[in-house]
This record gives sequence, C-alpha cells and structure tokens, in this order.
Amino acid sequence: QVQLVESGGGSVQAGGSLRLSCAVYGYSDTTACISWFRQAPGKEREFVSVIYSDGTTNYGGSVKGRFTVSRDNDKNTVYLQMNSLKPEDTAMYYCKTTYNKMDCGHIIIGYWGQGTQVTVSS
Repeated sequence: QVQLVESGGGSVQAGGSLRLSCAVYGYSDTTACISWFRQAPGKEREFVSVIYSDGTTNYGGSVKGRFTVSRDNDKNTVYLQMNSLKPEDTAMYYCKTTYNKMDCGHIIIGYWGQGTQVTVSS
C-alpha cells in the first residue's frame, strides 16, 4: 500500500516562502500523479497542484504563478515551492496519489497523507 508523508509546513509572514515535501512510500511506481490539496477551517478542500507521471503539471487558479511543483524520483519525493505567500494561503496542506489519472483532481479518492499546516500572517 502506498503511504505519503508531508512535511515543511510552518508559520511565515505574508510575502514569504515555504517548501513542502511529500515523501511517497510503498508500491508507487505506477501511480498516475501526486496532487496537492489544501483545506482551511470551515472551507471545502481545494485543489492546489498536480504533477503527473509524465512530468506535466497543473495548478489551481489561486496559486498559479506563485507555487511550483516538482519531484525528485531518486528520493520518491514531490515538492511544492510556495512563494509570495498570502494570508489566504493559510490551510492544512495534503498530498495524495492515485493509480487512475482521472482521479488526480478528485477531492476524496486516492491515498492521502496526514497533512502539514501552513499559516501565513499579515
């Protein structure tokens, strides 16, 4: 079974940067993608970014141009570089994977990590 572990969250002032990591363990060679989602208190889970197995990427509209997703295949780790952070970026950030490309953007289906908290103060 695939397991994912996020790290790198923390508190930062507006305009600052953080880099989140998502380490993938287990049978992950054929997963279709690694996706990032976030959820703020009282709000629905929101798609942030995805990197597919072929290396292509996609971003949610609210983070496009500020966040960059990348991966290190040797370390089985995906990174989310977050720049120009805003208070509205405050949320719990989760990574997930799935074997079906159609489910990469699904807010429920997939194998999820436990999340890492990002707090941006103004």
